[in-house]
Amino acid sequence: MPGAGPYRLAPFGFCSMPMTGPAPRSTLASGLLAAAPIAMGYFPIAFSFGVAATRAGLTGAEAVMLSTIIYAGASQFLALALITSGAPLGVAAFTLVAMNIRHVLYGPALMKRAGAGARKRYAWAWAFGLTDEVFGAALGALARGRAVFSEPFMFGLGSGAYAAWLAGTAAGALAGGGALEGWPVLSAALGFMLPALFLALLLSILTRAQVPVIVVAGAVTVAATLWVSPTAGILGGMVAGALEGVLGLGGRHEG
Repeated sequence: MPGAGPYRLAPFGFCSMPMTGPAPRSTLASGLLAAAPIAMGYFPIAFSFGVAATRAGLTGAEAVMLSTIIYAGASQFLALALITSGAPLGVAAFTLVAMNIRHVLYGPALMKRAGAGARKRYAWAWAFGLTDEVFGAALGALARGRAVFSEPFMFGLGSGAYAAWLAGTAAGALAGGGALEGWPVLSAALGFMLPALFLALLLSILTRAQVPVIVVAGAVTVAATLWVSPTAGILGGMVAGALEGVLGLGGRHEG
């Protein structure tokens, strides 16, 4: 309430009791600090992308440019495969949009958690950095009361992750296409780091009520991936999870 003092953000919205301890820091610096775990995960994966891009024939500048503009993790590896295979531009664009359309939901979900009075004047800028992992980290920090929503915090969180991704891509491009040829196990493991990091961030704020949503989304994703395609699996799991969340959680709240 305006004028009543600061309130701590609880896992299900603003609680009605004022904070008894010091307010969580939500500055640019605290956002950068919160980005450290993401940056440590991003750098080696981006390094492998830089290596893969130069192996495919791109220059170092082209590899960094892809990371600068697309900045989409696993989708960049797909974009690289589509480019080098000579896929039509329309097909490549549709495939990448379909794989990343889930990001459209991240901004509204985050702002709902932040509350109706949250400032979003520069959302057009910091929303560019809402990757899976940045979204998970922001949601986790708010849910656990380690931060209150602020645009400087979001700029710090997003820019720290973005800088690590660009630096890793540049380092991989400089190392060259043969940098990981002698390390096949490491090269394969790097491909799992992004989903593992995202899952770790989300599991830290998991509640029992959300388990059915995860089960339904996971089952539909696996089934559609095996029987149709990975793109269909992503889209089907996203829709199924959203429907279960609206219908299932909504019904439990009403009860």
